[in-house]
Amino acid sequence: MKNRLEQIRKQRGIRQEDLAAALEVSRQTIGSLENGRYNPSITLAFKIARYFGLQIEEIFIYEEERP
Repeated sequence: MKNRLEQIRKQRGIRQEDLAAALEVSRQTIGSLENGRYNPSITLAFKIARYFGLQIEEIFIYEEERP
């Protein structure tokens, strides 16, 4: 799943460490999310969206795989 997390975070001048602390996850989790190596749980996706005051769909882009 693609996402705009890094772009949104940087636009708002928030460090990975600060976002991680606010969401109660590790900085490595934030880095993995931004690099697309990890997809968030639905709970974490909601926390991220709520933190930024956005809808989940504004941060995370779901693309269905084509057969």
